[in-house]
Amino acid sequence: MSTPPNTGSALPGPPSPARGVRTRRGGAIPGLRYRSVGPADPVKAAEVDRRLEVWARGLDLFPAAWRGDFAGFQFGRAVVLQHPGAADLERLTVAGKLLLAENCVDSCYCEEDEGRGASRSGLGGRLVMAQSALDPYHGTPELEEEWRRGVRADGPLRSYHWALKDYAVLATPSQTDRFVHDIARLHLGYLAEAAWAETRHVPRVWEYLVMRQFNNFRPCLSIVDAVDGYELPAALYARPEIQRVTALACNATTIVNDLYSFTKELAGDPAHLNLPQVVAANERCGLKTAYLRSVEIHNRIMETFEEEAALLAATSPLVERYVRGLSDWVAGNHEWHATNSHRYHLPDYW
Repeated sequence: MSTPPNTGSALPGPPSPARGVRTRRGGAIPGLRYRSVGPADPVKAAEVDRRLEVWARGLDLFPAAWRGDFAGFQFGRAVVLQHPGAADLERLTVAGKLLLAENCVDSCYCEEDEGRGASRSGLGGRLVMAQSALDPYHGTPELEEEWRRGVRADGPLRSYHWALKDYAVLATPSQTDRFVHDIARLHLGYLAEAAWAETRHVPRVWEYLVMRQFNNFRPCLSIVDAVDGYELPAALYARPEIQRVTALACNATTIVNDLYSFTKELAGDPAHLNLPQVVAANERCGLKTAYLRSVEIHNRIMETFEEEAALLAATSPLVERYVRGLSDWVAGNHEWHATNSHRYHLPDYW
């Protein structure tokens, strides 16, 4: 398992102005459907950040220069907003570790435009090793020890391995297994996006959204019950209606990410796939028109999620608790995007 160059690089800093797109500072996207939430408790967010930095430094994930970019990403504020019903600080910190590890793997293995030595070429090999950091290799003792040494030698693999071990202390085996499978879905989405970039394929809008249903925030939403201190049983979680409402929540919040990161991605790579770019290419319209149409697509998905979540919530108190956790995550994640002007600038389309 070779470590890609610059694995220890800092997390992404603030965006440069996007080429050809005027930007404005922060705030919520006009016309976007979302539920408002209050600000994160700054003391709680700061304590989660402190614990995460101690953890990451202990694993030697980042150099000293990491502190500024870590503060800009606001991991602590993100998880405090996303999990308002968290049972305790330990569970919030574990959610932050998983979020940090996912970003570490994405940045170091997948994001060519971020200057970390990542490459689309050979990505499948790196991601299967990453999956093994969560879903361990089993074989002869000698080969298992070689695998363990490989995991220990690589920063992204260390982050995945230890974040999951800490999560497994607080979650049930079925919740842990659920997360591992949802990370595999995420890796499949990474591979599809990389393949399209290599072949310069411009997907149709529905194809792009299928890819984003895999390459999205689902691993983060998979843990809402564990962070809140209970379990939605595996048999109930597997029901089609639960899977559908979970997917709708993930898809809505992933389009939110496309919309808020639009100018940041254009600045780094004018050909980077996101929903407005795909709509523009398919409908042969300008980016402003495509962006506003993407807002409409989000709003329709978000409305469907809200309607179906309300119907499911009426079926049992346990399901109501779960869909409330999904809704809280979606709302908190929107607040994090809308107020994180260190990372995101909106296009000046209104």
